[in-house]
Order: sequence, then C-alpha cells, then structure tokens
Amino acid sequence: MAAVAEEPCEAVLCVKPAVHVYRLPPRASNRGYRAAEWQLDQPAWSGRLRITAKGKVAFIKLEDKTSGELFAQAPVEQFPGIAVESVTDSSRYFVIRIEDGNGRRAFIGVGFVDRGDAFDFNVALQDHFKWVRQQGELARQAENPEQGLKLDLGFKEGQTIKLNIANMKKKEGATGNTRPRPTSLGGLTLLPPPPGGKSSTAVCPSGERPASLSAPTQLPGTPITDSLLSWPQPPAAPPSTDLWGDFAQAPGSASNQPQTNSGWVQF
Repeated sequence: MAAVAEEPCEAVLCVKPAVHVYRLPPRASNRGYRAAEWQLDQPAWSGRLRITAKGKVAFIKLEDKTSGELFAQAPVEQFPGIAVESVTDSSRYFVIRIEDGNGRRAFIGVGFVDRGDAFDFNVALQDHFKWVRQQGELARQAENPEQGLKLDLGFKEGQTIKLNIANMKKKEGATGNTRPRPTSLGGLTLLPPPPGGKSSTAVCPSGERPASLSAPTQLPGTPITDSLLSWPQPPAAPPSTDLWGDFAQAPGSASNQPQTNSGWVQF
C-alpha cells in the first residue's frame, strides 16, 4: 500500500478588516496603473482581506466581514510579480490577479483605508517569499553538501604571519629589569644619583649633617678648618650702633663710676 503524502497545512499571515475593491478601466498603454482613474468614491465591493500560505504559495483572500464567505482569491507564487502590482500614484492601492479555479483570471484594484494596513500587507508577502528562498537554499545544500562554501583558515605552504606588538611593559621584579628603590634618611626620601654623576649631600630635618655622610668636598688650595666643619654656622652678630656707649648701662655698675686721678681728693 503506497503512503499518502501529507498535505501542507494552511497558515494565516495577515488579516485586515477593511478593504475596498475597484473595477479597473481598460489600459490604454503599457504604463503603470494609477489609482486616480478608478473612481475611488464608488468601490465595487468592501470587506476584509486575509493572507494565508500553503507550502510555497500565498493566497490573498477577499471575504465577507460578517459571514466570512469568500468573494475572490488571488494565488501568489512570486513576489514581486504579476500577481500583485503597486500603483504609481499611491502606496495604499494595489492591483491583484484573481482566479476562480476554472482557469479564468481577472485583474481588480484593492485599496486599504489605513496606510499602515497597506504596509503590513506588503511586508507579509515579502517575509513569506524570503522564507521560501531560504528553504530552497537549505534543500540544495542538503542534496549537494560538497558544493557549499567552506571557510579555510589554515596556513598555506610558505605563508607566514607577522605580529607587531607595541608598548609592551615588562613586569617589575623580573630578573635584570629591577631598578633600585630610593632610600630614606631621617624621614626624607633620597632619589638615586643620576648615571655618571656624584651624590649630593643630604640634610636631616634638624639641620645637622648625618654622621654617615662624608665631609664636604675640598676645593683645590682650600684648607679644611673647624669653621668649615661646623656647618651650618650661626649668623654673626651685627656691630653695635649705640651712640651712647657705656652710658646706657645700668647705674651702680663699676663701669659708670667716675675715674679718680691721683692727687685729687674725692668729696
């Protein structure tokens, strides 16, 4: 007994409650349709529009709002295509090709009351046929897996790669890369001497010279004296500018007593 192929189920893609149907006047040339020529104030029929999909084919169905009775339907096998065509003067009107199932076909005009409904109608058809194309590509790849594109990231023979890593900092503490830390003396931090230079003399906060430091550098021909070693030296007292001299001393001191000359009697 032969197996019976399962018929694909019908899926609803879009439903719009208010659409108008218009009779198309005869085309005088091959130019596009214009909705302004349709007598838009006198639609031939009004109802709802429903888009369904069965397998790869989409169906535009015009139905009665109340009973759901089918007025006409347009099978769409390709979009964009001859089954659905936009007009040249508006985004709310389309021309669709309806079929009665007996081989007879006719073109009618369809208009949406809301511009957003026309946008949804267009997007629903685009999404369905985008899915159809993806399914076709997957089926072809499944039949011929070797024809699919393969990404080869391996190195070819003789091919090399060059890395340019700039501003790399070596970690502190590695062997041969450490720098001496500055030592502290008397609460002050001493910086290491520059390369090739001589160390400078440090001074303690109290103003005394550290005992561990060497004596000041002697210049050629300058002897080292006690006054030079007793650094820092207190400033010298300024010379007295008192014009009165010893007369400013307190009375009763020996220096204020009048001097007696020999031979004179003091009364």
